[in-house]
Amino acid sequence: MAAAAGALRRLVRGGPQQGLGRLLQLRRGIHGTAPAAAQVTVRDALNQALDEELERDETVFLLGEEVAQYDGAYKVSRGLWKKYGDKRIIDTPISEMGFTGIAVGAAMAGLRPICEFMTFNFSMQAIDQVINSAAKTLYMSAGIVPVPVVFRGPNGASAGVGAQHSQCFAAWYGHCPGLKVVSPWSSEDAKGLLKASVRDDNPVVMLENELMYGVPFEMSEEAQSKDFLVPIGKAKIERQGTHVTLVSHSRSVGHCLEAAAVLVKEGVECEVVNLRTIRPMDVESIEASVVKTNHLITVEGGWPQFGVGAEICARIMEGPAFNYLDAPAVRLTGADVPMPYAKILEDNCLPQVKDIIFAVKKILNI
Repeated sequence: MAAAAGALRRLVRGGPQQGLGRLLQLRRGIHGTAPAAAQVTVRDALNQALDEELERDETVFLLGEEVAQYDGAYKVSRGLWKKYGDKRIIDTPISEMGFTGIAVGAAMAGLRPICEFMTFNFSMQAIDQVINSAAKTLYMSAGIVPVPVVFRGPNGASAGVGAQHSQCFAAWYGHCPGLKVVSPWSSEDAKGLLKASVRDDNPVVMLENELMYGVPFEMSEEAQSKDFLVPIGKAKIERQGTHVTLVSHSRSVGHCLEAAAVLVKEGVECEVVNLRTIRPMDVESIEASVVKTNHLITVEGGWPQFGVGAEICARIMEGPAFNYLDAPAVRLTGADVPMPYAKILEDNCLPQVKDIIFAVKKILNI
């Protein structure tokens, strides 16, 4: 009895209401657990990653158009200028070739710049700096001069921004040796890949998506840690399945998961592979999934010719998983035209959930 009384006294030490709550929890068999996953938007996840890396390493700095006083065109850098000042968060003129050259030169000199493009369509103004200066220098210097720079910003189609602002550059940059290319979908992807990219000694192109910035995702307690990284070059199985493999990256991953949720009601189990990294591509994870499901569909917003899906199909054909295919691999891509401005035409130029469902049924003959 004395022991029980002592335990009760300890229980209520935090005050009557707190003690009563804990007593009720114990009576109901509820025990203390780790904090639940938090809802975090992709924008806030990127902001966390930038803040943590700027705080961790004084050689890291951010530059780009409107990243400082305006808090970023998409508010990804919100609050960072006030916290770190003009030397770490730098507003640049509207000259991609100029400020990209500054970033590459700073990386060669030992700093770790994060170069933001307002959209990757504008990176075409600076592609000589990205390809010829950043990507090739380590090789051309015989390994003496690393270029640890991150090029990041929104990539691919947004909504109603026309042909010259809607291109996907995954295949463009994924084609070039010397670059690493990552393409996040969720908040955990965005935070973990950005932090890993900043710490990498190679130039990394990080292809975000404007339409994903405001989308909230659950972030685990582990992902909220300052030590959380997503390894570059490793895909993630977002949904386990046995009938067909859907391989995608960026916003299209969400479409694949939506299609899988519809198809499961008809008895079709789709395995959804989130690439996360375009280069180096995690071919082993794709092969393992194809060996299990015997069917492959790739989904992307980019153009069909020489695209990410084309590369995946070629690698599967050339490797051991080819013998496990029960049907030809299928690519779902953006239409082979410049992006129209009209919304209905724009929607028809990009793979939609209904298109994925139709392709799955066709490949499975159902």
